[in-house]
Amino acid sequence: MIQYRLLPVILTAILCAVPSLAQPPLRVQGGNLVMSITDGVVDGDLIPIINTAANLRWRRLPELTKITVSTTCPGQRFTLQVFAVNPSEGVAAPEVTLTTGAPAVDLVTNMPAGGPKNNDCVLRYTASATFSQGNSAELGNDVHTVRYTIVAQ
Repeated sequence: MIQYRLLPVILTAILCAVPSLAQPPLRVQGGNLVMSITDGVVDGDLIPIINTAANLRWRRLPELTKITVSTTCPGQRFTLQVFAVNPSEGVAAPEVTLTTGAPAVDLVTNMPAGGPKNNDCVLRYTASATFSQGNSAELGNDVHTVRYTIVAQ
């Protein structure tokens, strides 16, 4: 087996939540994340790097709601996924693959209506690359701006 050492693949998720007047506060906590993939194996499986340093906090709306997620990453080359771990209300969708330019997809659904109750979940990001995808030294880093939105369901 030939092993190839990949240089760091920096997948920086710049997380932002943009509430409007019709939305309750929706906050991402944990700051910008840097996830580096340093090893790859020729014809090998994906090499995942997992980060759970960020969390998402929100307040109930007076109607059934959900949280969606999307990303902007010009020139995206590598894979980034996110999963809502143990939301205090609602149902976590399966792990979401973030692809630049793709429409927002559900992250947490069926969040009940009413009350000022505050809620949260841990955000589990998984970054991965294959040997054939190359590395950031050759191709540059992926820099993601991830947007979370709370909307009526």
